[in-house]
Amino acid sequence: MTQDAPEILISERIGAVHRLTLDDPKRLNALSEEMLARLQAEIDALAVDKTVKALVIRGTGKAFCAGHDLKQMQAARQAPDGGRGYYNALFAQCARFMTSVRRLPIPVIAEVHGVATAAGCQLVATCDMAVAEEGARFGVNGVNIGLFCSTPMVALSRNIAPKKAFEMLTTGAFVGAEEAERLGLVNHVVPAEALSQAALELAGRVAEKLGAAVKIGKEAFYAQGEMSLDAAYAYTGRVMAENMLLRDTEEGVNAFLEKRKPDWAEGA
Repeated sequence: MTQDAPEILISERIGAVHRLTLDDPKRLNALSEEMLARLQAEIDALAVDKTVKALVIRGTGKAFCAGHDLKQMQAARQAPDGGRGYYNALFAQCARFMTSVRRLPIPVIAEVHGVATAAGCQLVATCDMAVAEEGARFGVNGVNIGLFCSTPMVALSRNIAPKKAFEMLTTGAFVGAEEAERLGLVNHVVPAEALSQAALELAGRVAEKLGAAVKIGKEAFYAQGEMSLDAAYAYTGRVMAENMLLRDTEEGVNAFLEKRKPDWAEGA
């Protein structure tokens, strides 16, 4: 970020929870080139920070995130190649960020208000959990302007039933927060005034657990989902065996049996 460039992402620590706030309300917190670069830098730093136990992502203004910056995308058409190189680089940049969120060794919670559209809805689906306000709306509505949400489809179709995902993608229709909860896109729906507290409370409950165990569990959760049943059980059996060998896990089991609070070395 240059000295004259506005700050568009707020990064803060609240105990063992980190919070990133998309702060570009004039562009509805669009995933512009600049926003993606700032988010990627934060995710890369968090990936090696052993003191943080959970991450909350939220936005300011009227929207959680309205997807990619269409003005930037249209401007790229002036390039000699019509924008092909720019578009390939932009969607690769976005894919890297989304996969980095998924591979982050801590749970990531989306705190959703207003609307989450296109790549904004993709971000919600990419996060491990989501809390939404009662009035929030979700859509992969690029088809309405002739641009099928192919990359948002990757995350969305891994969150909700295929037929409902396809309907959203082909009609551009929005779903409300309550339906999003029924579909499995969000975990909890709360009144707007309780949204931030609810997201922090969920993150806090996760942060109380043994970080090493949660890290192991998150990686295994997504890995086993891509395996056959037999392979998944074989893999997760090995994962649990390794987990049992951790010193802090031994302490946790002993503490449970002795009816006391565990004294974990990592300070969980």
